[in-house]
Parts: sequence; structure tokens; C-alpha cells
Amino acid sequence: MLVGVPKEIKNNEFRVGLTPAAVREYVARGHRVLVETGAGDGIGAGDEAYVAAGAAIASQAAEVFALADMVVKVKEPQPSEWAQLHEGQILFTYLHLAPDPDQARGLMASGVTAVAYETVTDAQGGLPLLAPMSEVAGRLSIQAAATALQKPNGGRGILLGGVPGVAPARVAVIGGGVVGLHAARMAAGLGAEVTILDRSIPRLRELDEIFAGRVRTRYSTIDALEEEVIAADAVIGAVLIPGATAPKLVTRAMLPKMKRGAVLVDVAIDQGGCFETSHATTHADPTYVEDGVIHYCVANMPGAVPLTSSHALNHATLPFGLALAGEGLAALARDPHLRAGLNIHRGRVAHRAVAEALGVSFADPVGIAA
Repeated sequence: MLVGVPKEIKNNEFRVGLTPAAVREYVARGHRVLVETGAGDGIGAGDEAYVAAGAAIASQAAEVFALADMVVKVKEPQPSEWAQLHEGQILFTYLHLAPDPDQARGLMASGVTAVAYETVTDAQGGLPLLAPMSEVAGRLSIQAAATALQKPNGGRGILLGGVPGVAPARVAVIGGGVVGLHAARMAAGLGAEVTILDRSIPRLRELDEIFAGRVRTRYSTIDALEEEVIAADAVIGAVLIPGATAPKLVTRAMLPKMKRGAVLVDVAIDQGGCFETSHATTHADPTYVEDGVIHYCVANMPGAVPLTSSHALNHATLPFGLALAGEGLAALARDPHLRAGLNIHRGRVAHRAVAEALGVSFADPVGIAA
């Protein structure tokens, strides 16, 4: 199979779909790899590194999209990209279609088979291709909050960890999954006072054991959520319903009750955001203020640390990508966990949660992939 890797074109996105090390794995298994020139510049991997790994270099993205049997990316295709996809081609990347009907329509019109990293599952019920970027985003969310809390950036002027004799910042983490765990770990490590809210008692028990009392856990009732948000200096939105639009847990009515210069970091913004007042921002202009509260809603947070992110992502995606390259659609028929990643196939939506979010009919992926 010919595997194509275009350069990412989303605002301030420096990650790359395949690292040179990953390319070498594809080539060793008999596949050809075509990489757009400059695709790896953001991680310090020039064209020569890809050539040494066995790839060919394309002078422009159009060549990659025209020739590749499978296109491997990081972020969802932009309008100029989905227009170049075609029937019979496999797209393997993050999609986040639930809040993005325009992209969904574009992919459906192209006839492509689109497999989304964020809905591929594993035997433990986890999301193995979302996990590494959730780990990065969770940790970055605390860096973003700490920066936004500084007075020159419009924040309260509070140090996250405080100093002897001065109380630390209060951080509320909504959601105890991978993002929430790593956000809490970073915040607690810096000395902040951290509370994690979640609706799973077993998960709260796990978190309590992990942190050994260094982080508070609370069952997320409406009252508890409101109390923690109002008292917080920084709130991390870390809620995920796989494939579906994120629930709006922090309402507009809560904002006037919050501290002036407090920070909301919406890590769920790729799935529409879990704060009612959220809208997507970019690394070029990451924050805005609503009712005196700073909002950080960058939709590709891990793109700020592309070297770490690209390698972590490639380690997770490589086995699945190799399966698709080696078997094509048969890999989807064989592996139910990879099949869970199938979102679009020849003009139809093949993931139930995505179909429900978009208000379109659902096409059973078992029948599609067979």
C-alpha cells in the first residue's frame, strides 16, 4: 500500500502523522510511504530524515492526496484537504466530527473511508489512540492555566503553588479520566489545592488511591460542581463521551459568581466544549474573556509540544496503522476495536454516537467493513 503523509495546515499545528521511525516500520513491511516536503519540520525531522527511513518526498500536498491509498494525519482535514480525498482511500487521523457537521459532509461527499483515532477502542474499554494526547493535553492544561493566571495575561495574579505563608491556587478538575488524572497530577505537583469531580464512584476510589490524599475527590452533583467552580482559581474541563458532543457542565450563569480573573481551560473543546461559553481558539490567540473569566479553548493543545506529541501519538497509532496498510478494510472486519474507529465510509456515518450528534442515519460498521 502507498501511505501518504501531508504536512499539517491547521493553525499552529506542528505535529506530523508519521515520524521517520514510524516510516521505517511501514517500509520494513513492504509499504511505500510518500511524505510532503517539510511535513516533519515541526519536530526537527527534515526531508533527509524521511528519505533515510525509506520514504519518497512529494513537492506538494496535492500529490500525496492524489496518489496515496491511505492518508495518515494528526488533525482533522481542513476544507482544502477533504476536497482532495477520494473514494477507495483510507483516512487515518483525529476527526472529532460530532461538533463539526461541515467536515462530516465534506468527508461523506468525498467517498473516503475515515477512521478516527479518538474512537478506536481496546479490550479494557479504553481509547488507546486518544490516551497519549489526553495525557499531553491534561498536563498542558495546567501550564496554560498557570500562565493565564498571571496578572500581565489578565489573570488574578496568583501563583499556582503559592509560597510559605500564602495559600496556593484552587484547581477544580471536572472529569477523572486520562485528561483529569494528568491535569491533577501536574497541579498537585506544583503545590495547588486540587479537587477532581466525577460521577463514577469506582473511578473516584481509584483516584483517591493514586493520590493518597493529596487530591480531594468529589462526586459531581450540580451542587458540588457549582461550589467547586465558584471557589476555583482555575477550572479544567476534562469530560469526554466518546464520539459525542461534550455536555455543557459549566453554565453561563455560573460565571458572574466566579472570581474575577479566574481561568477556564476547556480540554473538551474538540468535542464542542464542556463550558457553555466556550468557543474554539488557536495557539496564535488562545484566550478570551467572558464575564471577567479567562477562557482557554485551544482545539489542538498538544500541537504546542509537537516533538513530544508526535512521538507519543505514533507509538500508539503504529500497530493500527500497520494493520490498515497491510489488510485494508479487512482489518476493520477482523478487529472490532479498530472498527470502532470507523466514522465515515463511502458517504455514510458509521459511528452511532457521531450519527446521533449530527442528526443523520447510522450505518452499521459491521456490514460496511465486511
